[in-house]
Amino acid sequence: MTVDFSVWVVMVALSLIGLAAGFLMHRSDFCMASAFRDVFLFKSYRLLRALVLLITLSALLFELCRLTGILPAYPFPWFSPPVGVNFFGGMVFGLGMVLAGGCVVGVLYKMGGGSLMALVAFVGLLAGSALYAEFHPWWMALAKQTSFATKAVTLPQWIGVSPIAPIIVLVAVGGFFCWRWLRAGDWIDTNEAEGFIPLWLTVVGLAVLGVLVVFLCGVPMGVTTSYAKGAALVESWLIPGHLATLPYFTAISSYNALPIDGVMRSGGAGATFDIVAIVQLPLILGIIGGSWLSAQLLGEFRIIWKLPIKQVAMVFTGGVIMALGARMSFGCNVWHLWGGLPLLTMQSLLFVAGLFPGAWFGGKVLQQVLVSGK
Repeated sequence: MTVDFSVWVVMVALSLIGLAAGFLMHRSDFCMASAFRDVFLFKSYRLLRALVLLITLSALLFELCRLTGILPAYPFPWFSPPVGVNFFGGMVFGLGMVLAGGCVVGVLYKMGGGSLMALVAFVGLLAGSALYAEFHPWWMALAKQTSFATKAVTLPQWIGVSPIAPIIVLVAVGGFFCWRWLRAGDWIDTNEAEGFIPLWLTVVGLAVLGVLVVFLCGVPMGVTTSYAKGAALVESWLIPGHLATLPYFTAISSYNALPIDGVMRSGGAGATFDIVAIVQLPLILGIIGGSWLSAQLLGEFRIIWKLPIKQVAMVFTGGVIMALGARMSFGCNVWHLWGGLPLLTMQSLLFVAGLFPGAWFGGKVLQQVLVSGK
């Protein structure tokens, strides 16, 4: 693919957005995996409240953009009608992210802060992406069999109403709980660490950054297909003959036009520079860089080389499982929670429905491994 000036503009802008997101997440330690894990393990709702605020603000901003006609596309490209396996994929993802100790972006900002354990999870994500490619055709056939037999992508489309009423309900419910938490003082954080950014301020910033990503790319923030690209690149070095036999890595599966130039570009999970790499790779590098910058400014960047073997095995396995869940549900937690759920896409609703029992089970497994020593 020819990299013209408009592509460079988008990639630089996305890198800066990723830099800001990584900085914010590191300074507040905002991790979506911890939001679910803490509910089941510690009965702590602190991070889950922040996630509710992020979804509520994103829904409000996206709908305002749609109503004013400045949203590039509705619904977002790369979302498709629901299939039953979206729920199962959400369960698998929830299990994996708890065991890995971070979600697909949590792993990135923790890596930027110097965490070798996050690097282990990252390698697991690559391995899981490669593993999924081995049974991708079978999984797609299963997805087709569990189709809802509808062309509707969002819940409003499915029930045949304008998006505004369901989104108002979503924003009203989310806003009500956020207001109650404000009245109860739950947004006040007692963390006095130097440089700490309150969670509510972090998620406000992330919601705005999420909208900017849509304006630049036409699609919301996502990163996991680039993990698959990384796996394909490794396989192209080690087993190129086998790589060529895998439809997941050889097929063109995505098409999108950048709003800046309107040129339709294609892409997929293969080790090629395409539209997927354009919209995801700068975000990945930016998030890592933003976290690294934050850690350096605080004087907190350090690498702990001594890692417990049992924990390394668990985190690696969690990364593998998380990658499998992301591919099985056609998107990760960032894609569904930050991009799809605010639009009430049915894929994302099914993913979230599966995420909770998956995270609950992951918490039980985590307790057995770390607490009981089994």
